[in-house]
Amino acid sequence: MNTSRLALVAFILAPALLAACTQEQQNKLGREIQNWTGTNGVLEIYAGDKVVRRFLNIDKISTALGTDDGKPRAYRYGYGVLDENMNMLADAGEKKVYFEISDYTNAVFFESPR
Repeated sequence: MNTSRLALVAFILAPALLAACTQEQQNKLGREIQNWTGTNGVLEIYAGDKVVRRFLNIDKISTALGTDDGKPRAYRYGYGVLDENMNMLADAGEKKVYFEISDYTNAVFFESPR
């Protein structure tokens, strides 16, 4: 079977295989594809109803795992540009930084609309 025919068969069968997966398997596959392709994510940290910190250009937020036991920890981490002036743009002088947020942080993570 030539390569183009094999690609066509895979393209036709992919929806059927995906439909046979559980919702959790579909979500996991979606996250893996997104991790591979990257995202232009924004993380906003809230104090009450006010945004107090914003990070831009985030590829992904990861769950920390214990070194010895491999169990998930109660915080997430990632890298993003700290939007110091809160204008939703990565301006000159605003640097990419490492951040951590706890499970109890009031935060929203979303794909940048820009």
